[in-house]
Amino acid sequence: MKPPYDITNRILLIYGQITEALGVCKSLLLVKPEARLRKQNRIKTIHSSLTIEGNTLDIEHVTALLENKRIIGPKKDILEVHNAIRAYEQLSIFDPYSMDDFLKAHKILMNGLVESAGQFRKTQVGVIKGSEFQHVAPSYSMVPGLMNDLFDYIRKDTDIDIIKSCVFHYEMEFIHPFEDGNGRMGRFWQTRLLMKVNPIFEYVPIEETIKTNQEQYYKTLADADNTGKSTIFIEFMLESINQSLRKTIDESTPRNIDYQKRTEFALALLNDWFDRKEYMKINKGISTATASRDLKQLLEEGKIESSGEGRMTKYKKIG
Repeated sequence: MKPPYDITNRILLIYGQITEALGVCKSLLLVKPEARLRKQNRIKTIHSSLTIEGNTLDIEHVTALLENKRIIGPKKDILEVHNAIRAYEQLSIFDPYSMDDFLKAHKILMNGLVESAGQFRKTQVGVIKGSEFQHVAPSYSMVPGLMNDLFDYIRKDTDIDIIKSCVFHYEMEFIHPFEDGNGRMGRFWQTRLLMKVNPIFEYVPIEETIKTNQEQYYKTLADADNTGKSTIFIEFMLESINQSLRKTIDESTPRNIDYQKRTEFALALLNDWFDRKEYMKINKGISTATASRDLKQLLEEGKIESSGEGRMTKYKKIG
């Protein structure tokens, strides 16, 4: 049975922006960021996902552990980071459509933290917020069947893969298949599904964007529960993916510096009014004169419009 959700105009709009950003990656031959940024983004991913779950270690601690250095901190928190490092190192090995691999990933993430690591829960669970149950998960006896249906959906359904990754994330959280570690597994496995769309997603720290908007993340999960559809959560996650992807592109050094590639790159990222300074920030390393020539030529070609004069001039993409 297909999970319930609607494809809204907002979903299509944000999906189009993500597709546009992935086109920029292709034009830049950006399969993965440079080594420094890969490491930096992996650290952000691990730190953010575990912070959402209450881990108290800061990003410097996570960096030190990734570099095999000793730190002082709660044993449980240190173990969570070590487990996450091992899991993300093996991310590309897991088959995103295999429930067996899904369980293997949970075993790595939760090793030493729960006795049932790598196994579906055998008890009834719920999510408590304050003194009230926010979500009561389906009976444990239903979990294997529900998860099998969910994997059938991502394997066989013909909907857009990026959207299906969001649906999987929500439905997995709703089913709550594990005694513990459901949140980090939902985010981890969505990343693995997104990597089937484009390998760049292995190094896009979507978890950092989720952490920044953590209250909204939980609210959209609850709102989706209340409506009986994952639509609102899909919209939230697509926006998080879009923001994270564009930030990763912005932080990556463009490989092509000719006019056409340079302007295509900039216009794919600049969706609102911008000035010369913002244009130069995206095209790192170009001179003020080069930026001015680019913008003048874009105006002559009718690709952008302008408003204001001199230093106050603003530009906007046409179409």
